[in-house]
Amino acid sequence: GNAWSSSPPPVICSYTNTFTGCSLKLVPVLDLMQGQVVRALGGERHQYRPIESGLCAGSNALDIACALLELYPFPALYIADIDAIQQNGGNAAVIEKLHRHFPKLDLWVDSGIADVSSFMAWQGQRIGHAVIGSESFPENTLLSAVCSSRDALFPLLSLDFKGERFHGEQRLLNDPGLWPEHVIVMMLARVGSLRGPDFDQLSELSRRAPHKKLYAAGGIRGARDLAQLARAGAHGALLASALHQRLISASDLAASASEADSKSRQ
Repeated sequence: GNAWSSSPPPVICSYTNTFTGCSLKLVPVLDLMQGQVVRALGGERHQYRPIESGLCAGSNALDIACALLELYPFPALYIADIDAIQQNGGNAAVIEKLHRHFPKLDLWVDSGIADVSSFMAWQGQRIGHAVIGSESFPENTLLSAVCSSRDALFPLLSLDFKGERFHGEQRLLNDPGLWPEHVIVMMLARVGSLRGPDFDQLSELSRRAPHKKLYAAGGIRGARDLAQLARAGAHGALLASALHQRLISASDLAASASEADSKSRQ
């Protein structure tokens, strides 16, 4: 059976024996290439291969999503359409199938949108939230449209880094006034590495933009990293390898659910 429910609690990272005050929205990741879920590693996309998950067999997107949601009823799922980002086709049919199968699940989708017409076309489909990646060099008019959007399907910005280098126009990184409310801090070189997040970069961006909701992505190893990210100012985190390698277990997530329930009722 599917563990998805119509209104799950937010996932709260609550490890009271060791840490206090850790509250993060945790969002699992699907990286799609040629219709399959792949294991992203270091942003070297030519080396991506079909995922081998500890949660289920195979690399079918629907199977992987079901396994993730049976682990815990996450409120959202981040999807990187690698083919679309690289302007080499896309995985729209797979994404639409996921939306049909999980109509109440928020999908955050990076499909390489870089102009207003593509953004408006996406918004019109009502499939999910557009993620605008800095590596796609979004047009100025698109950034304005994203920041001014009052749509319930709010768009997100992904600030993409490869190592120490920012992938995008420097002015976008320098000016938080160009950012929407929800911002992913994507450390591509750390993706799939289990090397740990870039806490310093997250802390600096949080200091510069204290009113933005920042989501850390790349390198997360487990509960201690999540607690440290919360202290560094993260609002949430994107997870892949730590879930598929069972470094963050079902019991970790289940144990945190009761506190999330109580917080949501207060």
